[in-house]
Amino acid sequence: MDFKRIFYCVLFFIVAVQCVTAQYKIETQFTPDGNSYYQKQNGGIAKVNIKTGQSNIIVTAAQLTPSEAPALLIASFAFSADNSKLMVFTNTAKVWRYNTRGDYWVLDIATNKLTQLGKHKPSQTLMYAKFSPDGKKAGYVSEHNLFTEEIATGTITQLTVDGTRKLINGTFDWVYEEEFGCRDGWRWSPDGKNIAFWQVDANKIRDYFMLNTTDSNYSKVIPVEYPKVGEPPSPVKIGVVAATGGNIQWMDIEGDPQQHYLPRMEWADAATLVVQQLNRKQQESKLMYCNITDGHTRIFFTEKEKVWIEVRSYWNNDDPSGWDWINKGKGFIWVSEHDGWRHIYSVNRDGSKQTLLTIGKYDIESIKCIDEAGNYIYFMASPNNATQLYLYKVKMDGKSDAVLVSLAELVGTHNYTISPNAKWASHTFSNYKTMPVKEWISLPNHKAVNTATSIATTMVTDNSSTVKYITVTTEDNVTLDAWINYPKNFDSTKKYPAVFYVYGEPAAATVGDSYGNHQNFLYNGDMSEDGYFQIAVDNRGTPSLKGAEWRKSIYRKIGTINVRDMAMAAKKILSKNYFDKERIAVWGWSGGGSSTLNLMFQYPDIFKTGIAIAAVGNQLFYDNIYQERYMGLPQENKEDFIIGSPISYAKNLKGNLLYIHGTGDDNVHYSNAEVLLNELIKYNKQFQFMAYPNRTHSISEGEGTRLHLTTLYTSYLQKNCPPGGR
Repeated sequence: MDFKRIFYCVLFFIVAVQCVTAQYKIETQFTPDGNSYYQKQNGGIAKVNIKTGQSNIIVTAAQLTPSEAPALLIASFAFSADNSKLMVFTNTAKVWRYNTRGDYWVLDIATNKLTQLGKHKPSQTLMYAKFSPDGKKAGYVSEHNLFTEEIATGTITQLTVDGTRKLINGTFDWVYEEEFGCRDGWRWSPDGKNIAFWQVDANKIRDYFMLNTTDSNYSKVIPVEYPKVGEPPSPVKIGVVAATGGNIQWMDIEGDPQQHYLPRMEWADAATLVVQQLNRKQQESKLMYCNITDGHTRIFFTEKEKVWIEVRSYWNNDDPSGWDWINKGKGFIWVSEHDGWRHIYSVNRDGSKQTLLTIGKYDIESIKCIDEAGNYIYFMASPNNATQLYLYKVKMDGKSDAVLVSLAELVGTHNYTISPNAKWASHTFSNYKTMPVKEWISLPNHKAVNTATSIATTMVTDNSSTVKYITVTTEDNVTLDAWINYPKNFDSTKKYPAVFYVYGEPAAATVGDSYGNHQNFLYNGDMSEDGYFQIAVDNRGTPSLKGAEWRKSIYRKIGTINVRDMAMAAKKILSKNYFDKERIAVWGWSGGGSSTLNLMFQYPDIFKTGIAIAAVGNQLFYDNIYQERYMGLPQENKEDFIIGSPISYAKNLKGNLLYIHGTGDDNVHYSNAEVLLNELIKYNKQFQFMAYPNRTHSISEGEGTRLHLTTLYTSYLQKNCPPGGR
């Protein structure tokens, strides 16, 4: 249901299907001075000078070839702080959504010595290995326990001994990973003497049992520790242990751990941790310092909201790690919505003073670089058009207005990865009619490093685009962003079918001005060429940059306010004579599948055909962190969960419904499908259903799966919502 930290569901699906990357979520790995970057090249590692473009191989494939074994296939890599050693992550395996298990090897570059970490442990069992600050040790997680290893000698020290599937040291359970972006659950201290880590106790969390019925004669039970709505969270605590082993000092954090979350933890200095705690309803955030010697905790900064408080992973590419210290640790950068807009603040170390840096009625999307030397913060925003995205900078004085850095003439969606010295950036751009292009630029002047490969030189415009962006004001006096992709050779005297692509929940928006966002990735062929209108609308409650009131108006109203917005927008758009009211379809995946069901059931006179994939049929079946964040606690307002669930309206189905679900979906469980099917059967509602055995939420596993899915989708749509003008 929750497709995280990606604003467009289409793009996320593509990433989910193709995801083979591992723990290092780094777009560009810069050298320490920020003037070059590393990249995989010819089986080794190259260093590329940004200004000149010159590439030099610094680690060869031969150096990464163990004796009597093939060369390592690099999934990701990291250098030690002094650049004397290279750590390579290889032979990876998926844990839920990402490939975070595998093998790690360390190359001593000067001596060419290549050694495997934890070589006596089972293959593909190491996770989140990291160099110590001095590069002499590595730490990692294996089979739910923490270890350190001396690189020179291979001596391993086990730091925790109680790890099990249900007692997790140094990583997280399913729901923390899915909803907070928490995966890497441990940190080296700045002096390398200690390790701080999370411990998740999932012993009291009930398992959801999936069944693998195809890989052997007898079915195999696959348990997933999964706290459903209304169930208390797994108790989580934070401990500190010496890198050489010994007793663990647990932090004394107030509050019932089964009614709170700890989504962030970092080192404030070598003797102190800084921790964020959220209450269960995620409406109160407390920041605290923890003394690692005695575990004593002191709260220094508190925020309270009437609805939910967003965490860092939400505006940091699904990554909650790091703490943005400034002024040599005397302050830090923070993001808050307490004034109704997502703004950047500087906060002094004891929390007594907060200074607003992004002054004005607009939201920031993400922080890209803190240039403390230049006294600027670079961030993404779009104050005038929520469907687009641009780079801005603002002085860190609390007095200045933000300045647009992106070129104003490039109208659309930009993205940047900025070097640590804030002098260079990898810049990408696209819009609905401009294919994605990339260049290196210098900052702050935003000049192309190489004019021959600049965006201005390489940009290609798709003049055949039939997309139009519009705003729609519904009968409820709500104005919504939308796009319409017209049929090729459109004739206004004819009537055409329309296919709405929907999501509708707080995890994603669908009306971004980027290339390819308007093409149906499940349709075999060209929908515009075949004579379909394609339409998307962003309702209230989507994560658009329109202020907190817009985003949070959906609180306790998923399945109602968002669905009505989409339906009323459709009603307004379809008032044109060239739409065939009998050929109106809607489809979506995950939260979009839920919206599809609700639209088909609640507004059956508008939507005649629906294709719902991996949908939540009953909100009480989804996980607690996501659903309680946006809907409250069912112990207090269970009726809101019922009113918003598709199962409550299944009896109203009139049109054609195709419902698709993977039986191995650990995210939106297969039981969602079965209870909804039972409800449809109860009322003799005819429909088509496709179950994909052992496929997960992405329905991507197994030979022929993608082709089968797209063929099924296309044939059903063409049969029940035929293409072409009439």
